[in-house]
Amino acid sequence: MMRSEPRALQLNEHGQLKHFLTLDGLDKTILTEILDRAESFLSMGEQSVKKVPLLRGKTVVNLFFENSTRTRTTFELAGKRLSADVINLNIETSATSKGESLLDTLKNLEAMQSDMFIVRHSDSGAAHFIAEHCTPNVAIINAGDGRHAHPTQAMLDMLTIRRHKGSFDGLKIAIVGDILHSRVARSQLQALTTLGVSDIRLVGPKTLVPSFFAEMGATICHDLEAGLKDVDVVVMLRLQKERMKGALLPSESEFYRLYGLTEETLAWASPDAIVMHPGPINRGVEISSEVADGKHSVILDQVTNGIAVRMAVMSMAMSGQLQSDDSSVTRDEK
Repeated sequence: MMRSEPRALQLNEHGQLKHFLTLDGLDKTILTEILDRAESFLSMGEQSVKKVPLLRGKTVVNLFFENSTRTRTTFELAGKRLSADVINLNIETSATSKGESLLDTLKNLEAMQSDMFIVRHSDSGAAHFIAEHCTPNVAIINAGDGRHAHPTQAMLDMLTIRRHKGSFDGLKIAIVGDILHSRVARSQLQALTTLGVSDIRLVGPKTLVPSFFAEMGATICHDLEAGLKDVDVVVMLRLQKERMKGALLPSESEFYRLYGLTEETLAWASPDAIVMHPGPINRGVEISSEVADGKHSVILDQVTNGIAVRMAVMSMAMSGQLQSDDSSVTRDEK
């Protein structure tokens, strides 16, 4: 079966978000709407009652086939702050570990009248596959699939950048580390280019930053000083040893010596540069504790912004489903 084009699958007939699977095919207007809505949710964290009724009566299922405590927790908090009923499915003890297919699991959850699935899977394209086969009016949010995409992480990074830098105009941004295995880097590249950033540098050894990434609109740098020179934003990536096959690195200590972000190497960047990391951090492997905890670090801001961005995406997708032409067709009729 031919896969649906990403934009057509993600938007309803009125151009509104109904699934959030990838940033591929989404234009600047949609991304800006996500950021603006997320901004409106940020102040909720300071209120005594941290809830709005946008998803009241809706059931959200965290369907994590790949473990990630932080991402699952922020989606759970986002759902609860939108007043949804949130279910965390333990895949290790679910029927999929007993031989049930992904589609069988999906259909059983649909039969329980679920309204939204937050999907994290080790296979690229898993969320797209589920969106193609799910019942109409069920929203699918991609929480990371293989090496393919992690769109909510990219958007929380965009919100963090915008809040600290004001706009994306004229920014110089370096993404450093394991680009090859990073779905975050791919989604960040798509978001940054869509939002108008032209100076994007991918920095790391040749084994982890292949030349084909230049086709995505980035400059490839295998020298850290050249990659960091005068940049406004430094994004450090985790070495994903669990996805590596073969000898892609001589050693972690050698990587840190050549590409680790320390106070000394950060001095090559702009004096007011911000430092970001999607986590979890490997201190002393890709970044020093002094930098991770220092004045340039906005890593904890990313976590806070992640809840607001996921609230924005979840509320927009549910609204898009309800306003879709399919919304007049009930599950029973389907």
